[in-house]
Formats: sequence, structure tokens, C-alpha cells
Amino acid sequence: MKKLSIDNYMKELWPAVRVGCLQYKVKVEKKNEEMWKYLKKDIFKKAKDDIFDYGVNEIPNIKESRTAYKAFGKDPSRYRVSSEALIRRIGQGKGLYEVNTVVDVNNLISIESGFSVGSYDVANIGDELLFRVGRPGETYKGIGKEEINIEGLPVLADEQGAIGSSTSDSERAMITENAQEVLTLIYSFSANRDLEKALEYGKKYMEQYARAEGIETWIVE
Repeated sequence: MKKLSIDNYMKELWPAVRVGCLQYKVKVEKKNEEMWKYLKKDIFKKAKDDIFDYGVNEIPNIKESRTAYKAFGKDPSRYRVSSEALIRRIGQGKGLYEVNTVVDVNNLISIESGFSVGSYDVANIGDELLFRVGRPGETYKGIGKEEINIEGLPVLADEQGAIGSSTSDSERAMITENAQEVLTLIYSFSANRDLEKALEYGKKYMEQYARAEGIETWIVE
């Protein structure tokens, strides 16, 4: 199992930060039709209802994430938390990209919970991981993007440097159909108990729709 810790400086800036972890074996496939039916029928409706009830910026767990970004020195309107970006796409009628079963379930968990969720190929990351604030001048190549300025963003890093963030992950540990073991992280900046719930249904979704096996779950505080 990978070992994850949260940087003390990040905890000082935002004491409520916690990370839910799922590590599992998987055979990544192109698409799960049942998941997409559920996503379009139930989860898209929930997202639109949340937008109607709250406005995107005030949706529970997105609201707290945006405030945490400000505490870290990042403008949450320029660098959106990934859950907000996904829900905005749904609200705009753009739908979601179909990537593969793990990434699609990753996004399902994010939309339902309001938390940013990242999934990483275990073979391409170190054993010791740190969740911290991006350092001055720090960048990496994002998935399908150019270099991303990750200074001030909440980032996941190993001994080689940053791997991902709660806004956009790097190419280094991206999930392809070659991945055999995956670490999925649910990034919470909220002082509620929604993380425990998200970890529970996240495990269920990964088993049901991505055929994940041997899932270990834990929370880092």
C-alpha cells in the first residue's frame, strides 16, 4: 500500500483538509454502459438540481474547496477545483468525456460528492506520497494540456515531484488501459462527514462499474 501524508504547512493554512484513499487491482476497460446510463439518468439530474438550489460556487464541498484555494493563494475562478469544472460542464449541457472505466467512475464520485477525485497508476508513482501546496514556479504537463502552473494549488507529490492536483493531474501517472493497480484519492477540504460517505459509495462504484478487486480504503488526516 502507498503511504500518504498531509504537509504541516497545508494543515496550518486549512486544518480541515483530509484525503480518502482507495487502492485496488483492476483491468481497465474502455466503457461501462450501465455506469453511463446511471450517470446520465441520476447523477446529471442531481448536478443540475444542485446548481439550481445553490449556484455552482455554493454547492457543498465545492464551496469549501474554493475557500481553501484562496487560503493557499490561488484564484478558484481561474484554477477551478475539478469537481466544479465537471458540474459546470453538465450545467452547460456539454456532458462529459468518455475516457475509460476507472476515470469515468472517478468522475462519477466527484460529481456526486462535490469533492475533487484523482486516480493514479500505482506503477508510476513512489511509495511515499505527500499532499502539499504547490511551490513557487512549480509546473507540470497536464493531461491533454500544456504546462500547468501549480504554484499555490493543492498537489500530490512523490520524491520525483508533483503528480497531480485537485484541479488537473499530470500525465505521469494518468490511467490508461495498461494500468493494473490504481490509487484513487478523494480530496476533502470540508469539516463535515461527507468524505466517509464518498469513500463508501466510491468503493461500491469501483467494484460495480470498473470491476475493481481487493479494494483497501483509508482516510488520511
